[in-house]
Amino acid sequence: MAVTWEQVVVDAHDPARLARWWAEALGWKVVAEAPDEIEIRRSDDEVPGLVFVPGQDDKTTKNRLHIDLRPDDQEAEVERLVDMGARHTDVGQHDVSWVVLADPEGNEFCVLADRKRA
Repeated sequence: MAVTWEQVVVDAHDPARLARWWAEALGWKVVAEAPDEIEIRRSDDEVPGLVFVPGQDDKTTKNRLHIDLRPDDQEAEVERLVDMGARHTDVGQHDVSWVVLADPEGNEFCVLADRKRA
């Protein structure tokens, strides 16, 4: 049986705002929007996408699943994301080559070093 990874669903207090933040962060676009969900993808027909839905529970612990980004320039990308509203966070990573940030709703993600330097 064949299977395709279609999307990752993210619960958010403000799904539209968080989806637009991630779309800008990734250089993606909104491909579908309804009152109860908004989906972003790199392009209309490329999967997987990220779907943001209403979720009222407060985030209380480290994410069990997170996104890793690998930019060409880690330092510049971290600065760009922080300027957009991400914040540095500590999940116990200690001395590592990646930087852990949190999006505007507190979801952690990593900005990895360039493969040549990792």
